[in-house]
Amino acid sequence: MKATGIVRRIDDLGRVVIPKEIRRTMRIREGDPLEIFTSNDGDVIFKKYSPIGELAHLAAQYAEVMAKGTVLPVVICDRDGCVAASGVSKREVLERRLTVQLEEMMEQRQNYVLTPTHEKRLMPLEGVERQAAVAIPIIAAGDVVGTVCMLAAESGAVPNETDVKMAQVAAAFLGRQMEE
Repeated sequence: MKATGIVRRIDDLGRVVIPKEIRRTMRIREGDPLEIFTSNDGDVIFKKYSPIGELAHLAAQYAEVMAKGTVLPVVICDRDGCVAASGVSKREVLERRLTVQLEEMMEQRQNYVLTPTHEKRLMPLEGVERQAAVAIPIIAAGDVVGTVCMLAAESGAVPNETDVKMAQVAAAFLGRQMEE
């Protein structure tokens, strides 16, 4: 655990304010769910809750099946970073943070499909030099909880209609799994 030197008091309703600097660094937004853990030593730990993280094993299997059905690598992300991948080095992409560009696309609930004439390139993960070919937000119970992203092929080929449909079905399926 990292000490921050910041002290906050609990108010009469049992609330504590998480400092803005920590919220910004940890990308905690208003309405984000937090898990609360306690240790035997008396520590209280807040951790961002990721519904997709709960389904990471299922998401990994789904990504594997998708990658076999197309030539494009597949990454499945929660609201912060990559939780599952196939067709690309897992070490290269797992737990990488999302780019601001992808976060904004998800917030606006927009689908992204790379076309030959597409001028705006979407780089989905920080520190990864692979652009997105397809990115579809995962929506569960009306909230955006992540994205299914197919990375562009190294050959430069653009995604076909089947690739887009596969990503849409994956996003709908994962969203539905989180609702149950």
